[in-house]
Amino acid sequence: MISFDQIVSSFLPSLLEGMAVNFEIAGIAIALGLALGLILALARLRGGAGGAVAASAITLMRAAPTFVVMFFLLNALPRGAAVSGVMAVALSLLPYSAAFVADSGVDALRHVRAGSMLGALLFLPNVMRAFFVLVMSSSAGAAIGVGEGIAAILHEAERLSSLDDRLILFAIGVAAFGVPLQFGFALLRFVQKWLGIHLTRNRQEAT
Repeated sequence: MISFDQIVSSFLPSLLEGMAVNFEIAGIAIALGLALGLILALARLRGGAGGAVAASAITLMRAAPTFVVMFFLLNALPRGAAVSGVMAVALSLLPYSAAFVADSGVDALRHVRAGSMLGALLFLPNVMRAFFVLVMSSSAGAAIGVGEGIAAILHEAERLSSLDDRLILFAIGVAAFGVPLQFGFALLRFVQKWLGIHLTRNRQEAT
């Protein structure tokens, strides 16, 4: 069976280092998504031809598969282009990130126009939810050799001959990703519920 010393000395450091890459990729993707998504949200609210183009672009980005976008970028970019694996994965997640930010941004801007800053604040937990989804989606980087968390798990599993040891390894990996992400989702649900209660109360008081 896999030993505790082996887990602590070899696997956990590489797993934590890989998970840091997952968060780095998600951070880049959400930052780029905020920039592009808010521009698209403003265009949608203005309407007209620009709004129609923005709405069509958002629809297409929602449907863009991460793997397809990633391999398209890798093959479309000129050879020798200075784009790291991390950046390639982050860019492949940009369509989802920008589409999510655009949809949430439209709702937030409508709340601002209506004078409800509390309603607009729902944008923040929505963006954090997208960030956590991007952390999980960043595991696509394993397919092109990016040293993120899933790649670290698979690399360590290849060194083990016992199925039981591999299952233990995978369970540790699931817990390492699952526990903090589920805690984050639970916290976001609490914040959204709190904002929703206060938003409803403010509307009732206004009427």
